[in-house]
Amino acid sequence: MSDYILNLFSDWFGNSIPASVIISVVFLVLGFWGLIKGADMFVDGASQIAAKLKVPLIVIGLTVVAFGTSAPEAAISITSAFQNNAGIAVGNVIGSNIMNILLILGISSVICRLPVKKTTLRYEIPFVILITAVLLLLGVLENSLSRIDGIIFVVLFAVFMIYLIKLSKSGDNSLMEDVPEIDENASVPKMLLFVLLGLAMIVLGSDFTVSGATRIAEVIGIDDRIIGLTVVAFGTSLPELVTCIQAARKNKADIAIGNIIGSNIFNILFVVGISALVSPSPIGFADTFIADSAAAIAAAVLLLILVLKNKRISRLGGVVMLVCYAGYFTYLFV
Repeated sequence: MSDYILNLFSDWFGNSIPASVIISVVFLVLGFWGLIKGADMFVDGASQIAAKLKVPLIVIGLTVVAFGTSAPEAAISITSAFQNNAGIAVGNVIGSNIMNILLILGISSVICRLPVKKTTLRYEIPFVILITAVLLLLGVLENSLSRIDGIIFVVLFAVFMIYLIKLSKSGDNSLMEDVPEIDENASVPKMLLFVLLGLAMIVLGSDFTVSGATRIAEVIGIDDRIIGLTVVAFGTSLPELVTCIQAARKNKADIAIGNIIGSNIFNILFVVGISALVSPSPIGFADTFIADSAAAIAAAVLLLILVLKNKRISRLGGVVMLVCYAGYFTYLFV
C-alpha cells in the first residue's frame, strides 16, 4: 500500500531526485511515529494479557510479541520470494537477525540491564545458533533453498511451538515470578484490542519506513543484497527495536529478550520456510550470504557468551554488541 501512495505522490510532485528524497523522508517520519506508538500499545496490551491469563512474560515475548513484530519480515520476504528476488528474501532475514541481536539488544541493554532466563540460556539461544547453522548448511549444499528445505524449516518451527506449549505449562516458579501486576481496569478484550491496534500500527509504520528508505537507497544506487541486509533489514527490524526499547523502559525485560530470540527463530523457520515453499523456483543462496550467515551465527554465539556467567546482558555487553555491529556494517560497504 505504501508503495502505491509513494508512487502517487511522486506522480503529483514529479520524479526528480529532490522531490523523491523529500517524499521518502516524510514516509520515514510517519513510519517511525507509527512504530513507536504501536509498540507502546503492543507491549502494554501483551503484558496485561499475560497477567490476566497468568502466562509468563517470557512466553508472551517468544510468541505474541515475537511473531507480531516479525510480520514485516514475513510479508517482505514472502513477497520477494514470489518475485524471485532472492537478494531481499534471504538478505532481509539474515540482516534482521544480525541486527536484532547486535543492534537492538545492544541498544536495549545500554538503556537497561537485561536479565536472561535459565530456559533462554539453555535452550532458546542455542536453538537460534543451531537453526542459523542449518540455514547456512542447506544454502551452501545447493546454492539455493528448495521446497524440501522449506519443509525442514516448517517442521523445526512446529517443534519449537511444541516446546513453547510445554514451557507455558511447566509450572516453573522462576518463570511465574515474571507475571506482571494486573491492572483492574484492563479487560482481556480491551487489551486484545490494544495488541491488535498496536500490531497494525507497527506493520503499517514499518511498511511506510521500508518504502521510504528503499526509495532513497535506489536513488543512491545500492544492489538488492545490500538493500536487503541493511535498509530493508533495518526497516523490518524497527518493530523489534521500538518494542524492545519500550519493554526495557517499562522494566519488562523478558518481553525484550523473548521478542528478539523468538523473532530470530520465527524469521528463519517460518519466514524462510514459507518463502521456500511458495517460491516458484528455489531461492538462490549467493556465495556472499555465506559470510553473512556466519556473522549471524557469531552474533548468537556472542550473545550466549555475554550472558553465560551472570545470566544478564550488562551495559558493557551492550556496548560490545554495538561495536561488533558497527564492524559488520563497515564490512558490508568495504
